[in-house]
Amino acid sequence: MLKTKPIVALALGGGAARGWAHIGVIRALEEADVSVDMVCGTSIGALVGAAYACGELDRFEDWVKKLSLMDVLGFMDVSLGGGLIKGEKLMSFFERTFTDRPIESLAMPFASVATDLITGAEVWCRDGSTAKAVRASMALPGVLTPVRSEGRLLVDGGLVNPVPVSLARAMGADVVIAVDLNANIVGRHLEVGKATDGLSEINNPISAWLRRMQGRVADQWPALADKESPPLPSLFDVVASSVNIMQVRITRSRMAGEPPDALVTPRLSALGLMDFHRGQESINEGRLALERALSAVRAAIDEA
Repeated sequence: MLKTKPIVALALGGGAARGWAHIGVIRALEEADVSVDMVCGTSIGALVGAAYACGELDRFEDWVKKLSLMDVLGFMDVSLGGGLIKGEKLMSFFERTFTDRPIESLAMPFASVATDLITGAEVWCRDGSTAKAVRASMALPGVLTPVRSEGRLLVDGGLVNPVPVSLARAMGADVVIAVDLNANIVGRHLEVGKATDGLSEINNPISAWLRRMQGRVADQWPALADKESPPLPSLFDVVASSVNIMQVRITRSRMAGEPPDALVTPRLSALGLMDFHRGQESINEGRLALERALSAVRAAIDEA
């Protein structure tokens, strides 16, 4: 009997700004002549995966490489409820720049993961608006406001499935190449936040802004400030580090029961959660990570 070509899927994990590494992984797969048949993603992995499935990755990569610190700050529409950022400016930009299509009509099978905030259930977004599926998957609690969809209140899929191997299997994949962005990052965000030479403000503007706001509150209400102790991390530093810990733990647990056929682990501990303006650096590391894992990828496909 002739051996049929296995169905290969990419499972792209969450990790905020570290997600630009997914672009490098995809480019390295293309250069190695490894064809991908479907893609699924969580959070930032859903965004990059959608651009890939839409056939828009070239334009998307160009945009990522041109992102400046001021561009990133310009997308931040502060919210007083549900999250620090509403996300309307960001989604409005994508809707103007990239055509939103139904997931069912994309050139490549695609799905994203979100979390039902009320029930805690894992939600697989496999039809309807691609932009809405991506936005729901990216709604990091405390940072981006939740998304209402079909009676549900949806937040970041990383709460339940940071690297969606199980979704790729459910979509019919024979071989799953998983990309985990959160290897070796626990505690690193707080180390960056402790910098005193100005690099913290350049590389992590949201953290720096919140730290200044906390300082102003302390100036207005001195009784709230603890002058004797070292300064605590900003609200954003605490949220980001907590998310890192959560996603690392959940990823390890999920992968123990649902292992991928090949695992790609970019080394991105130097990047903060909101370092979206460091796209080229992240893309380069994605390429290198795939090159390190290429033999395992080829072996998995050959054995399928």
